[in-house]
Amino acid sequence: MRGGLHSFSSTTKGKRKPLSCQVTSLAALPGQSESNLIHSLGLSHHLITLNFFIISFGKRSARSSPKVKVTDTDFDGVEVRVFEGAPKPDEPLRRSVVYIHGGGWALASAKISYYDQLCTAMAEELNAVVVSVEYRLVPQVYFPEQIYDVIRATKYFLQPEVLDRYKVDPGRVGISGDSAGGNLAAVLGQQFTHVASLKNKLKLQALIYPVLQALDFNTPSYQQSVNVPILPRHVMVRYWIHYLKGNYDFVEAMIVNNHTSLDVERAAALRARLDWTSLLPTSIKKNYKPVMQTTGDARIVKDLPQLLDAAASPLIAEQEVLQALPKTYILTCEHDVLRDDGIMYAKRLESAGVNVTLDHFEDGFHGCMIFTSWPTNFSVGIRTRNSYIKWLDQNL
Repeated sequence: MRGGLHSFSSTTKGKRKPLSCQVTSLAALPGQSESNLIHSLGLSHHLITLNFFIISFGKRSARSSPKVKVTDTDFDGVEVRVFEGAPKPDEPLRRSVVYIHGGGWALASAKISYYDQLCTAMAEELNAVVVSVEYRLVPQVYFPEQIYDVIRATKYFLQPEVLDRYKVDPGRVGISGDSAGGNLAAVLGQQFTHVASLKNKLKLQALIYPVLQALDFNTPSYQQSVNVPILPRHVMVRYWIHYLKGNYDFVEAMIVNNHTSLDVERAAALRARLDWTSLLPTSIKKNYKPVMQTTGDARIVKDLPQLLDAAASPLIAEQEVLQALPKTYILTCEHDVLRDDGIMYAKRLESAGVNVTLDHFEDGFHGCMIFTSWPTNFSVGIRTRNSYIKWLDQNL
């Protein structure tokens, strides 16, 4: 594994504060009291209302440029936005990336400007075909429907006649995603290892500050960045509750790991697969202590058994599944509660014999890679994007 270490500049700090205040205010909206208020006013589900504003202010219609052709279509009933970079004269077949956007499984879109710009840049700089998946969101659907959408669209794209239509080299297809999209990309990669006809169809996976587990909300990064924008810990836990269609009353208990206490059947054994005391380096662990409750709340896992399912938390997948995964890139940020999810996954993959690149940014924060244009053109956003695309260029 390798890491990219960068200093946290005062310019980044200054710009991040006003943006993070806005985003955190929006992200924190999906709480019980806010939900009741919105419903009492006769409005729709609070997540639908929130996403309406996000998409309304950021939606970009499909616009082709001289270098990238952009098309909205569907793959086996799943909406996708396809970005086609110009093929190289000496390479009639292009490489390709299936991209899955973030947003807590509930927010954002492949069609908002942030992701449109990212995928356009990827298609242009890599001379690639980028398929950005517009999977269905909470509350329209819940786990595991988002996974099914991503699998269905990717399987359709991998059909020989479809790859031929887009002039894509079948041996040069990768999957990628950020945040919750990184979770779905990781799950997609693992699911494909179970199907003989799909195994080895993907050349690589690239995961950007991915969400990988819901068993331990007290890893060092969760403790260190507990209230750090753009993704405070309580907001991440709420996103999990949304995704799994759980009870908001569980949030506080999950924050202190009562859902995976020693008296909860299966939980302790699975937590051994994400034992950060052995998976994280000393420089990351620092002086933080594990939070392992002796007794907890067994109701949570009983009501939400998905918490212990690798299809939700790919970090807890069995070693045999990890061994079958392709070359992997994982980008992590220091100022992010999800930092340790990515670092632990990199370590588990490396131990399973997978070729892994861990790209860590000391001045990075959650979501930074999509903030590369005015007024949110952060230096670290530009550097993370450049590093990510460079790795794809060298490995896809």
